[in-house]
Amino acid sequence: MGKVVLYSSVSVDGFIADENDQPGPLFDWLSNGDVPLDDSGGIRVSRASYDHTRSYWDEIGVTVVGRHVFDMTDGWGGKPPSGIDHVVVVTHRPMPEGWDPNAPFHFANSIETAMARAQELAGDRTVEVAAGDVGGQVLAAGLVDEIAMDVVPVVFGTGKRYFGSVDAQHLLENPHVVIQGNRVLHLRYRVRH
Repeated sequence: MGKVVLYSSVSVDGFIADENDQPGPLFDWLSNGDVPLDDSGGIRVSRASYDHTRSYWDEIGVTVVGRHVFDMTDGWGGKPPSGIDHVVVVTHRPMPEGWDPNAPFHFANSIETAMARAQELAGDRTVEVAAGDVGGQVLAAGLVDEIAMDVVPVVFGTGKRYFGSVDAQHLLENPHVVIQGNRVLHLRYRVRH
């Protein structure tokens, strides 16, 4: 079984978007470099960010998101982002009207069901969980192995929190990945269980 990684780009004060769900400059590091991160060539990062991010993206078999992210992205048009094989959506609502049931998206009505399905689909590859409310719930349930953050030098003050509404203490190990890119710091921490 692969590891579970909670991930997002984040402001230095812990937000993944502003109050209006806008990421502001959080994704600027994905367009401020010279090295194409994917085949589209639209994402260009520094060499350090490429070396870190490309290998991380290649580990991911499944991404778990909440219905809010799914709706905001319009389900990525039925094609999982960044070459990921499957997306598991945590939701209490049915799949959208007219949604292609053959698209590699799976709908689950609880964190536990979503994570079991994601692990099954991922096999020994990484299950990535999007930070935010769902990510915080997965962490609170004790199902996260690592925290991955792309910390961007901006202060939001308010907005959508990286860990959602988590209100309990969770101890992490010292960071085992610390990589400085162009206007981003890539960090990874193992979660103490």
